[in-house]
Amino acid sequence: MAATYDFPSDLLAGQEELHQVRAELLALLKRLPWSVEPLDGFTDDTGWRKVERPASPGWTEDEQREVEKLRRRERELAVFVSCHRFWAEVTTEDTVDARMRLKHVHHVHEEPSPET
Repeated sequence: MAATYDFPSDLLAGQEELHQVRAELLALLKRLPWSVEPLDGFTDDTGWRKVERPASPGWTEDEQREVEKLRRRERELAVFVSCHRFWAEVTTEDTVDARMRLKHVHHVHEEPSPET
């Protein structure tokens, strides 16, 4: 039988916010140009696969600030979650299992969407 863990509410909230911040950061990075600084495009077909990049206008100062803000918050949350006092209560043998369950606890609690 799989173990269950009584995660504290602040740890659950921290993990959920970490998921949200990472998703927001990933979505932002996908929208931004490939280079932070303005760079010319290039094609390189000398390697094992061809690499092509269009010219990049670079990121605006606002975009750079937003990325840094999200990365800073992601680091804060990762430290909060990984160093939470709860982990001292978990046996060494159960740490990996508990951590994986915490990472996926939001999948268990999601309600199925009503079918129309």
